[in-house]
Amino acid sequence: MKKSSSATPSNPKWVLPYQTQNLTDLYTLGKILGQGQFGTTYLCTEKSTGHNFACKSIPKRKLLCKEDYEDVWREIQMMHHLSEHPHVVRIRGTYEDPGSVHLVMDLCKGGELFDRIVKKGHYSEREAAKLIKTIVGVVEACHSLGVMHRDLKPENFLFDSDEEDSALKATDFGLSVFYKPGEIFSDVVGSPYYVAPEVLCKHYGPESDVWSAGVILYILLSGVPPFWAETETGIFRQILQSRLDFESQPWPGISDSAKDLIAKMLERNPRKRITAHQVICHPWIIDDTIAPDKPLDSAVLSRLKQFSAMNKLKKMALRVIAERLSEEEIGGLKELFKMIDADDSGSITFEELKEGLRKVGSELMESEIKDLMEAADIDNNGTIDYGEFLAATVHLNKLEREENLLSAFSFFDKDGSGYITIDELTQACVEFGLGEVHLEDMIREIDQDNDGQIDYGEFAAMMRKGNGGIGRRTMTRTINLGDAFGLGVDTNGVQLTE
Repeated sequence: MKKSSSATPSNPKWVLPYQTQNLTDLYTLGKILGQGQFGTTYLCTEKSTGHNFACKSIPKRKLLCKEDYEDVWREIQMMHHLSEHPHVVRIRGTYEDPGSVHLVMDLCKGGELFDRIVKKGHYSEREAAKLIKTIVGVVEACHSLGVMHRDLKPENFLFDSDEEDSALKATDFGLSVFYKPGEIFSDVVGSPYYVAPEVLCKHYGPESDVWSAGVILYILLSGVPPFWAETETGIFRQILQSRLDFESQPWPGISDSAKDLIAKMLERNPRKRITAHQVICHPWIIDDTIAPDKPLDSAVLSRLKQFSAMNKLKKMALRVIAERLSEEEIGGLKELFKMIDADDSGSITFEELKEGLRKVGSELMESEIKDLMEAADIDNNGTIDYGEFLAATVHLNKLEREENLLSAFSFFDKDGSGYITIDELTQACVEFGLGEVHLEDMIREIDQDNDGQIDYGEFAAMMRKGNGGIGRRTMTRTINLGDAFGLGVDTNGVQLTE
């Protein structure tokens, strides 16, 4: 089953556009943890720390054409794009040698959701609600970031540990694609029991992920798939034609509310099917006396809101860092920028931002969108260019890495003295096209020892502070550009994810 292709490194013999260290210089490979269509996942141990991780190794002899190389490259970009989500397995590094590509990820010791379903038979309604809330939460995050998963199934969700209440994490984005709202796909991909009817009809969009999640929910509650047959063709016929069975055991003992949600998720007409956000707000998932009365902010909106509460130095530093991140780390944000930049002009206008936020379910007022626009528009030219968008939406985990902070500090410390002076800040403001900025106030907020300049320790403390220093004063009245499209921050701009 083939997928749509996208950008890839130019050399078809190599997946990554740069050379890497040898995996075996840094890690020791251990036992096999799992086997997939293309790759094998091993236990691996970091030599320098003794910490255990999982390593998915993909032999290049299985990559038979240019599209296969593109698929692996896209999967790596997807992992970076999504892996800051608390319920997505985090990628730690990518390595390539002449024989294989290796993805090192966090180790989930609790095994697959599939195995737990087999072991338990089926789940209680409360347990199933908790699990499906996590699964659909990942789907909502994917959709708000312009990604369609296309292969949701219990085998692709892993438990963090063996504990009964262990966190559940999504893995394997090998069939995922970037998409634009309204874009139609025709390639048939996925796994037989979980594939949506419109995928079989070769005319589908992100709604197909909600169908697959609905199949998982049906299995969680009953222990069997809703559409079953001895052959693949038979399964597909059932998916296209068969009626949902709510009569057999255990369905008579399951609440009407649960059955209502499943029926809405397994609605054959994708235009009438419930959305991921509506699933999360369904009374069966969440007590309807405390259900939110407005949609949660999407990932991009969360990050934009967070960004707007930062001082000018932090915004400039973020832009420096964002522009130096690798292609694989920012590939997903590039696709997202292209989705919002409807006329491909290379910059986002107010109208494009408003329409982009509307498409991912935001209900902000025009005045609030204008605040976000002004916050992200670092050079005040009335539009958001690609560099500004990256700075405003890149996940803060990336900026907090020591090498990124050192790189940004060096950018401002032009003379290498170890201090950022007011003259150097003035020069940076000119480079970034900033208008009048009250630099004395900015330095006073950051300068902990009151010597009139900023050393590396003070700079790093400002960068790591959750709300961005000066922003604390204006937080109550500012919204941030990050919260708008769904990226992991609460309404006060405090980071929720690691």
